[in-house]
Amino acid sequence: MKRHPILLLLLPALLYLCLAAAGTAASETEPPHLVPPEVQHDIGAELPVWTALPFAGILLSIALLPLFAPVFWHHHFGKVSLAWSVIFAAPFLWVYHGEALHAILHIYLIDYIPFIILLGGLFTVSGGIYLRGSLAGTPAVNTVLLLIGTFLASLIGTTGASMLLIRPVIRANKGRQNKMHIIIFFIFLVSNIGGSLTPLGDPPLFLGFLHGVPFFWTLNLFPLMGFAAALLLILLFLVDTWLYRREGSPKLDTGTREPLRLEGSHNFLFLGGIIAAVLFSGLYDAGEYTLLGIHMAWQDLARDLIILLMGYLSLKTTRTQIRRDNGFTWFPIQEVAILFFGIFMTIIPALAILRAGEHGSLAGLVKAVQEPRAFFWVTGGLSSFLDNAPTYLTFFNLALGRLGLTELQAAEILRGAVQHASGEQFVSLLLAISAGAVFMGANSYIGNAPNFMVRSIAEENKIQMPSFFGYMIWSLGILIPLFLLITVIFF
Repeated sequence: MKRHPILLLLLPALLYLCLAAAGTAASETEPPHLVPPEVQHDIGAELPVWTALPFAGILLSIALLPLFAPVFWHHHFGKVSLAWSVIFAAPFLWVYHGEALHAILHIYLIDYIPFIILLGGLFTVSGGIYLRGSLAGTPAVNTVLLLIGTFLASLIGTTGASMLLIRPVIRANKGRQNKMHIIIFFIFLVSNIGGSLTPLGDPPLFLGFLHGVPFFWTLNLFPLMGFAAALLLILLFLVDTWLYRREGSPKLDTGTREPLRLEGSHNFLFLGGIIAAVLFSGLYDAGEYTLLGIHMAWQDLARDLIILLMGYLSLKTTRTQIRRDNGFTWFPIQEVAILFFGIFMTIIPALAILRAGEHGSLAGLVKAVQEPRAFFWVTGGLSSFLDNAPTYLTFFNLALGRLGLTELQAAEILRGAVQHASGEQFVSLLLAISAGAVFMGANSYIGNAPNFMVRSIAEENKIQMPSFFGYMIWSLGILIPLFLLITVIFF
């Protein structure tokens, strides 16, 4: 069936504009029964833990069906995602009615749609940048590429850096027999740990910035990030060297050596436009409008439309041959959009229970979080499977509450403007929360947005990637010992 990729970008934009216009016009005249009621009580304080079973179900489907029923999964993963969504949504709506509808609309309008638009925009623009030339995937070259990607992730985000570099890394290692480990370390470093130095690097840090954390405060994470990245890069070099020699040190330069050069480099302007749009949405308050009972910010709508425009311009101005040479197809972003549709639906109870804190079903876990090392592991452990942005915000607020601080006081402490009895302790807790939310997104394929997409692009290029649990064997064997070292040294 013929695809129309430009329509994939235009349809969300048109839908957004129509809904925004309808929401604004109806905000004062819409009949009360059409507007979801304001939440009268905290659903998260009522929901039992077992309401997250559909979330566990979709994770197990992603983990097991590609192993035991690959043909079925390839043709029907969209139906599986929809089925788990309905299994949760139907009883949820039956019991909680308007409040349930409000929660579902909120997560899709505030979280899912902007998430897919940002991911799709970066995927589209980066797909138009092609590094042509002879690039041999030797251990030294692979280590340097991942080192560059690690630091680039803090400048253009883990998603931007991942989408920009994954294809050059794959092409450089085209002649290698063993390359799965390179992609796994790529996810560890470029898609996660590398995004810890600025609010642009990863969504939880940007959320912290919006709540008063100074922009450059996250540079305090450099000792932790530098330690983790250095050990992982050394380990990558050692493992890659061993496997490279086992392959007989293959000669990867075939034919005439071609100098490296960038094609489609004008797409960096569009990439900059996306980054500027994200910053704009966080720094400028253009007011709110109501859409289906959900309070939406005009600057967020502007951000999403700018991102869609950047993607559209990239498609229109980039030669088709560049994308063809880059191995660009739409399947990875389609797969992510379909699977995360179900993940975002079924994750609602888990996030609601977590937000309820000491009043929810996980009260025992929340109460046990006291010391920085506990904040690091609990924030990180939950961020391995849940959305790390709301997880970060939950424990950020928990830390403020424990120390009796307001956001304004916390911001002044972090800027060094005031001395506070709890200042040093708050800094330690925030370092632990920030590192846990960013670093431990690498523990699973769904821990951070680019992980699953990197895997999808690798598999599309005939690289045999581990299953969901297979990947976690790698993360448990490599990352957990690393995080234990970080705990002992820094917390």
